[in-house]
Amino acid sequence: MHTVKNGARERLEGGGLALGFGIRVARSVEIARAVRTAGFDWLFIDLEHGAMSIETAAALAIAGLDAGITPLVRIPKGEFSLGTRLLDNGALGIVVPHVETADEARAAVAALRYPPLGHRAVYGSQPHFDFGRVATDELMAALNAATLVVVMLETARGIESAEAIAAVEGVDVLLIGTNDLCVDFGIPGELGHQRIEDAYAAVIAACRRHGKWPGMGGVYDETLMRRYVGMGCRFLQAGGDLGFMMDAGARRTEFLRGLTPG
Repeated sequence: MHTVKNGARERLEGGGLALGFGIRVARSVEIARAVRTAGFDWLFIDLEHGAMSIETAAALAIAGLDAGITPLVRIPKGEFSLGTRLLDNGALGIVVPHVETADEARAAVAALRYPPLGHRAVYGSQPHFDFGRVATDELMAALNAATLVVVMLETARGIESAEAIAAVEGVDVLLIGTNDLCVDFGIPGELGHQRIEDAYAAVIAACRRHGKWPGMGGVYDETLMRRYVGMGCRFLQAGGDLGFMMDAGARRTEFLRGLTPG
């Protein structure tokens, strides 16, 4: 029986934290090995806000497979055909933004999973199996077991529907998009606001009742990260290429500008 390794899923199943690294501007495949060496568990390849092509996303996903770090792709809202093409070409999960209802979550599962959970079309030659020939029933079973379906809750309506969304079979992670949620609440940028903490509490509780993993996105202040992880968040978008580069670059230039030449 064939199996496909998903290190991020294994972290979650083992009770640990799955740490994601966002890719928005990086384009070369070396990033996958570098990020794995830095200690991350999954790549967050962003096609919702990023400008990369599907070819680049697929190349990064295959590089992730080869490097032993889980490649996940965020698609634009409703573009499931893009998601299935990327699943056929290296991705081990799809992040679905702006989910507000259980029906929308069920639509994501139907599009992104093979039968019996969904109706994703079968394509036989896939990089997850080194392009080898695999019996169709084994291929579907292995990829259904390995693939992560991540739905993002980014509005008040989504948070109100968390219980029903968490109950949808085939959904793995409920990931809070904290910045967009703040905007929808009318408190832009207030990531530590009581309404946001209450939203995290509600989603975490729903996930625990239904055997799903709660996730945190868009929060990089360490005090707030500690708070929400302490509440139970497990699937973490921990940062990304542009943010890390800008932060580290600014620290270095601030240090060097403060030196007095001899």
